[in-house]
Amino acid sequence: MKTFGFGQPHDGVIQQAYVVRDLAEGMKEWTELLGIGPWFALRRFAGLNPLFRGKPAIARADVAFAFAGHMQIELIHQLDEEPSIYRREDGGLKVGFHHYGMGTTDFTHEAARLERRGFEALFTAVVPSGGRVAAYDTKGLLPGMIELIEADAMMDEMFTNMYRASVDWDGSDPVREIKIA
Repeated sequence: MKTFGFGQPHDGVIQQAYVVRDLAEGMKEWTELLGIGPWFALRRFAGLNPLFRGKPAIARADVAFAFAGHMQIELIHQLDEEPSIYRREDGGLKVGFHHYGMGTTDFTHEAARLERRGFEALFTAVVPSGGRVAAYDTKGLLPGMIELIEADAMMDEMFTNMYRASVDWDGSDPVREIKIA
C-alpha cells in the first residue's frame, strides 16, 4: 500500500474536519484538552474558482490544520453569513464534525466513483497548490461529508511538513500562519 509522507494511505482518509464557532478558541481547546498541535492557520480561505451548489461561492473561512498521530485535523470557522457547506439551511453554523478528507492520486476516478453512488459535490474549488477539492453530500450514510482532496507532490510535502512539526512538539509556537503568495 502506498502512503503519503505523513503516513496515511493513498486513496484513504487523511483528515477529519470540524466546524468551530471561534478558530482561536478551537485551536486552544484542542491543544489543551487533546495535546494536538502545532496548528497551521490559513486566513480568509475560499479556494480558487469556488462553487457552492454549482454557483460561484463567496463565503470565506479561517481554517487551521494540525496532526493527531498520522491523522490531520482541520478546524473551520466561516467568517461571514454567506450560504456554504458550513451552514445549515436556516443559516446557522453546522458546529461539530463536518467531513472526512480523502487524499486521492486519481481525483477524476474517485469523483466519478462517488457520483455513481449518488453523492453530489456541493462544493468544488482549486487550492493554492493547484489541486482540486470537492465536498460530497453522503446523504446520511456517514456522519458527515466526504471531501475529496487531489493529492500531488506539493500537497504531500505541505502536509508532511505539518506532520513532522507535530512529532515531539514541545508546545512552543502553537499557531503558525500559512502565507499564500
